[in-house]
Amino acid sequence: MRHLPAPSHLAAALLAALAAYSADAQSASTTETQALDRVTINIGRGQLRSVQGLTKADFESAVAGLSPLATVSRLPGVNFQSADPLGNYEWSTRFTLRAFSQNQLGFTLDDVPLGDMSYGNLNGLHISRAVSSENVARAYLSQGTGALETASSSNLGGTLQFYSSMPLERFGFQAVQTLGSSSNRRTFLRLDTGSSPLGEFYLSYTRQNADKWKGEGEQRQEQWNLKYARQIGEHQVTAFVNTSKRREIDYQDVSLEMVRRLGYDWDNFYPDIQAALNASTTHCGNAGSNYDATCDDAYYAGAGLRDDTLGGVTLDARLSEQARLKTTGYWHHNDGSGLWYTPYSASPDGTPLSLRTTDYAIRRQGVVSVLDFDVGAHQIKASFWHERNDFEQARRFYAVSPTNVPSPYDFPSKPFLTQWQYAFSTTTDQFSLADTVALSRELTLGAGFKSLRARIDGQLEVGTGRPSGTITASKGFLPQAGLNLRLSKEDELFVGVSRNMRVYQGAATGTTPYATTDAGFAAIKGTLKPETSDNFEAGWRTQGRLYEGNVTAYLVNFKDRLLGVTQGAGIQGNPTVLSNVGGVRTYGLEAALSFRLAPGFSWYNSLSLSQSTYRDDVVSKDAGNKDIVVATRGKHVVDAPDTLFKSILGYDSGAMFGSLGLDYMSRRYYTYLNDGSVDGRTLLNLSAGYRSKSLGFVSEGSFTIGVSNLTNKKYISTVGSNGFSNDDPKGTAQTLLTGAPRQVFLSFSAKL
Repeated sequence: MRHLPAPSHLAAALLAALAAYSADAQSASTTETQALDRVTINIGRGQLRSVQGLTKADFESAVAGLSPLATVSRLPGVNFQSADPLGNYEWSTRFTLRAFSQNQLGFTLDDVPLGDMSYGNLNGLHISRAVSSENVARAYLSQGTGALETASSSNLGGTLQFYSSMPLERFGFQAVQTLGSSSNRRTFLRLDTGSSPLGEFYLSYTRQNADKWKGEGEQRQEQWNLKYARQIGEHQVTAFVNTSKRREIDYQDVSLEMVRRLGYDWDNFYPDIQAALNASTTHCGNAGSNYDATCDDAYYAGAGLRDDTLGGVTLDARLSEQARLKTTGYWHHNDGSGLWYTPYSASPDGTPLSLRTTDYAIRRQGVVSVLDFDVGAHQIKASFWHERNDFEQARRFYAVSPTNVPSPYDFPSKPFLTQWQYAFSTTTDQFSLADTVALSRELTLGAGFKSLRARIDGQLEVGTGRPSGTITASKGFLPQAGLNLRLSKEDELFVGVSRNMRVYQGAATGTTPYATTDAGFAAIKGTLKPETSDNFEAGWRTQGRLYEGNVTAYLVNFKDRLLGVTQGAGIQGNPTVLSNVGGVRTYGLEAALSFRLAPGFSWYNSLSLSQSTYRDDVVSKDAGNKDIVVATRGKHVVDAPDTLFKSILGYDSGAMFGSLGLDYMSRRYYTYLNDGSVDGRTLLNLSAGYRSKSLGFVSEGSFTIGVSNLTNKKYISTVGSNGFSNDDPKGTAQTLLTGAPRQVFLSFSAKL
């Protein structure tokens, strides 16, 4: 890390290189003017806000099975973390943008909302389950704010929109086989029917098994993707049904003290049940023993089980030369469970272990409709989104005995205790209207607003002392405006401003109004405010025959931040309830530069510099109704690194291809008072391969080798896996996950 130049020097170097290369590229010969076919950083050219994207070539060049989030993470402003090398282990994955956490962003697939992709499965599903990574065709990232019509009720910050590939118009078959470190085995098969009077279809199947890189257990996933398309005159109908079955055995959350004492490779006991029982009776206060903190060093196991079916049907209708109506109906069914073998609750037969689960069931359906029409110099866009989400959540306990241990890969049955069970019904309605007008050939102005309302009805079906009731988050006017000035064929300026709101979460756990008592819910129901943010950004885009780049400066004011705090003595029992605790201010600079060094060679760089701080102290009450002040004002926001730098040097001659990537992230805090942090880290990733179009009956074949964490660096990957604490003076907060060591993957692909 000390070998990297200072952030300010990095920014100056990037901008100077961009300016110098811009001048040189204008005189380049025609043999060196091939279009860039990798990171399309100016995919948002002409937009009134910061928009960048990736094309199918970017996803195809990634290691097979790599999470689409990991591929997107090269774009400026993105902080992506994961404890596994492919970025699919959901408990560990974090995708943050301009200091906004993952559950404050918006995600869609083919215009279908994925919710906030949180691990707790309350309103959507993760992109790694929504579609096989091989079927991702493109992605658009709006760092500051998404388009008004985006179907999201959580995007205080930006949005990430994924689109799956369309069926081919000709018959085809594709097979990809991947082998790698930690016994990674991944098979992807896809059949395209080609054109017919009924339209075009493709059906794909994916199966992946991989051992954990430390400890024991497998990460397993099986997916089916079916997509259909048909052109009917000037109209198009598309439909998809995607299924996923995922089973992942958890890595143990660690603290800095544990890493120093036990090392980076420490993990849970699985499958050694006797070791877990011995620890339970020795360190956890069971069988007459005294409790000590090492009880939490390791458990028998933890696991995440997820079964999903996601479907959508879209009619893209050309109503006239000036009008287009695109409507998508969708549904999503999910059954999930988070498993933890706890030493803190005994089984009915006296075994000092039991299996605790948090169970989920989602049944949601909705419609997204966008009407786009031109009136003179005006482009009018109106949209409507409606969703009904029925979500069930429960906390249950199952018996464990030395001779009968429930498998962490299977949904358990016959609980001996249901601690609580909830039924949530969330109805979301969003309407937007926008007008983009060309004031001149060079100047475009856009303005609009959206109205968003989400009503949650939560009913406690089993258990006592927890709340039932209804709460609504609503804002009738959330404006957005922008300006685009075209300076020349190569250069343009843009400026944008927007206001966003994040609705409350309809769940019993997490940052939610229902994670409290009856009295606590009654106290906040009429006074709680939803989180809002004001986003301001301005930037410059430039492109030429051999280069493209942009620079964006931004300011974000985040208001009414929600946090669970202890209330005063007027609330019986002083419960921890959701409260508005103040604001956050973030400002920063993002730059991206991609250019062609020589025929076949490209070089991409992105740099993000930011500063994000809390603007208020957090005040709660003790049992005597006295103020308890946590002095967070002026402290750095948790999990918001100040500097991100990514650089990828690529080569592609048509047959030979490869890339070397560098990923630098500065220090991250995991305590609100900033006494707990993890050091910055620099990772190197390498890939290389060969493709051929002359392999007999195979139209195209390829071989790829990928190496992650090339230098085998030891580092902390995820922070806040178990949430964030006020302070951690001894480094004992068990909320970190260590990063994967060097891993090697080999992929063989063939297309017929």
